[in-house]
Amino acid sequence: MDLQLKGKRALVTGGSKGIGRAIARQLALEGADVVIAARNRDELAEAASALAAESGRKVVGHTVDTQHDDSVKALVAHAVEVLGGLDILVNAAGKPGGQAPPPKLAEITDALFWDDVNVKVMGYLRMAREAAPHMAANGWGRIINISGLAARSTGSIIGSMRNVAVAAMTKNLADELGPQGINVTVVHPGVTRTERTAWLVGARAQVSGKSEAEVEAGMTANVTIGRLVDAAEVADIVAFLASPRSVAINGDAIACGGGMRGAIHY
Repeated sequence: MDLQLKGKRALVTGGSKGIGRAIARQLALEGADVVIAARNRDELAEAASALAAESGRKVVGHTVDTQHDDSVKALVAHAVEVLGGLDILVNAAGKPGGQAPPPKLAEITDALFWDDVNVKVMGYLRMAREAAPHMAANGWGRIINISGLAARSTGSIIGSMRNVAVAAMTKNLADELGPQGINVTVVHPGVTRTERTAWLVGARAQVSGKSEAEVEAGMTANVTIGRLVDAAEVADIVAFLASPRSVAINGDAIACGGGMRGAIHY
């Protein structure tokens, strides 16, 4: 299937590593020019160079801290300048998760909550607020918000609240922006294999006294496909949602965790 992404102009936050980088890579391989944004300048430079060399497309890095409105404004202005416009926004910037047990109620401070929510909820909203007018001017656009399956399960108070908020924001934006030709969707990955997974599994094995195979088996115990979903497989779904082919999907959530046992979502 031709996703009709050749020549589209995309901006991916959190694009220097992990799921964000995998998404930027797939968009570029499908023919889009991409600005990737993150906080670490060196990681951005390496990622942009590698993705441009692999895809043959324009891939440009730009530092951003989505907690700050002026930083977001500068990023979007630069993306529009270097790409000649903006068609696609993928919000994938967020605090890294899964490296420590989530805090319990008594351990949650105002700072822990607001630091997380300011990046992944307000940060996404800031990005959409700046990007949407450029898409509306052309009568077409796609905004994809990367959230997570904590929106559908307990176990992390902040994680669940944050991810549910992203889903609620997505539907509100879809209702408002849909008549302007802009589709907005949210993607819920589960535990996903990225370049940090081997380190994470090794660290958990060392702490628990289990083998790395046992640790990874525990991470996938509730996954019906029996293994971790790879970041590249999440990127395939996002590339479709970013394309003109996805016009029938607007305001909805797409889970891509390999199939979680138990609850029915409809």
